[in-house]
Amino acid sequence: MLNQVANVFVALMALLHVYILVLEMFLWTTKRGRRAFGTTPEFAEASKVLAANQGLYNGFLAAGLVWGLLLGPTGYGVKLFFLACIFVAGLYGGLTATRKILFIQAIPAAISICFVLLAANQ
Repeated sequence: MLNQVANVFVALMALLHVYILVLEMFLWTTKRGRRAFGTTPEFAEASKVLAANQGLYNGFLAAGLVWGLLLGPTGYGVKLFFLACIFVAGLYGGLTATRKILFIQAIPAAISICFVLLAANQ
């Protein structure tokens, strides 16, 4: 049961990062993308290539989490690695860009890490 809960949290983190990929790679200059990141039309247009690069990295994080899920019980280390990457990125973003990132990335990643660890020690 705890393993299923952990996997749901991992899957939700993967979905979140797919959503961030879409926002950064495809919706960056749209109203929705600008609202999500608090940017002006001018800044969004000038930074769209950088945002797309960030989106690609978020896609890699999502892919890593999905890979960990697909590995089943042997994916424990893979899930922890990619969740730790998200946690560190969330901390860094929360400290350097906007505090909102702590609540969107870092804290959910930390909660997911806790569930993965608890499920492994069950």
